[in-house]
Amino acid sequence: MVQLDPFYPIVRDTDWLARLLPVGIRLVQLRIKDASYEVVEAEITKALRLCAKAGCQLVVNDYWSAAIDAGADFVHLGQEDLASADLTAIRRAGIKVGISSHSDEELETALAAAPDYVALGPIYPTLLKKMPWAPQGLERIATWKARIACPLVVIGGITPERAPDVFVAGADSVAVITDIVTHQSPEQRTETWMSLTQPLRGR
Repeated sequence: MVQLDPFYPIVRDTDWLARLLPVGIRLVQLRIKDASYEVVEAEITKALRLCAKAGCQLVVNDYWSAAIDAGADFVHLGQEDLASADLTAIRRAGIKVGISSHSDEELETALAAAPDYVALGPIYPTLLKKMPWAPQGLERIATWKARIACPLVVIGGITPERAPDVFVAGADSVAVITDIVTHQSPEQRTETWMSLTQPLRGR
């Protein structure tokens, strides 16, 4: 089974990645939106180089074909991306797969693809984007954790104050975007997250 760091920041480009890597993050997702294939592949290649130097695991969001071409070792797919992705090609390239899910039906779809981790969200109301799904809450974390054999990543409105309850409920890793990128000192906030999750490393 794949091992995920308990703290899972998500960044939109390699500029953000370069800011957070010196803090010591061990897992990060590169989530690029609305860019050309050439830009995406260049960003993935740069991100892989930065992460390799820092000892950080990189997850590429959505762009599975570019991830294969760049030699990435992890991709994250939403439900729509999963429907169109060539899982055979992804697996043949030795790439691990994480899949988003927001309902029981989506969980079944995700599990049918034999993912290396499943993501559940939003746990709490989130300001990042308008969600068609109601907040899942802590009980759903425990329910889903009991149903899957792979790590469970949770996302959506999670802060350092809420994180302990989320981990007690069964989450293996907490994905964070807004709490970091909107903070007056993203690097300092990342340090807070790293300290908070340190006791969970190597468990």
